[in-house]
Amino acid sequence: MVRRKRELQSAGQPRRIPRQQRGRERFEKILSVAVELIEKNGSDALRMSEIVEKAELSFGALYQYFPDKSSIIRTLAERFNEQGRHCVEEELAKVTSTETLQQALCNIVDQYCDFFRREPVMRDIWHATQADKLLQQVDAEDMEFHSKRLFEVLEKLWPEREKGQLLAIARLTMHLLAAAVRYSISLSEQEGRTAIALYKRMLPVDIGRLLDNPPC
Repeated sequence: MVRRKRELQSAGQPRRIPRQQRGRERFEKILSVAVELIEKNGSDALRMSEIVEKAELSFGALYQYFPDKSSIIRTLAERFNEQGRHCVEEELAKVTSTETLQQALCNIVDQYCDFFRREPVMRDIWHATQADKLLQQVDAEDMEFHSKRLFEVLEKLWPEREKGQLLAIARLTMHLLAAAVRYSISLSEQEGRTAIALYKRMLPVDIGRLLDNPPC
């Protein structure tokens, strides 16, 4: 049991999710303070001692829920990811043809770019999940979720195609989309919008043609 707890902690997991009202309020306060500090100084500069001071808690109260700052960042990342998943599912649910698929992907990339520009804290957390090996799992799980949702759409549009090929296209599509968003938000707003406009023009009008053409 002790070994299992240590494994969870080392994976950047919160120690426990409170059920009682008082515990939930304290849990949310810790996350709220963490967001303020990340927005001000960045996730690299986040310190547990600062959270204790600003949230007016003891170290014991803080560690009761979060063993380290990675567990805090992970919790915030997973919450932001839920918003992104809702966006992706909502847009892909509208797809009925190859044309509407392309439009859905364009809408997804636009919403993600707008989201990250509205939420600079999320931008910092996203970078943190890329840099921290323990947190890369969060990003990988989120990417696989998006890929599987796109795969389900591709299956409906091209039911006769080989599933492994469709899944590979879905994964590559979502990875390229994420890379385009990441590149865009690293630029000024105007430059970023220009880059995304170019990326959207590069999206294939008919993914089915990719399936017809053999790889080089």
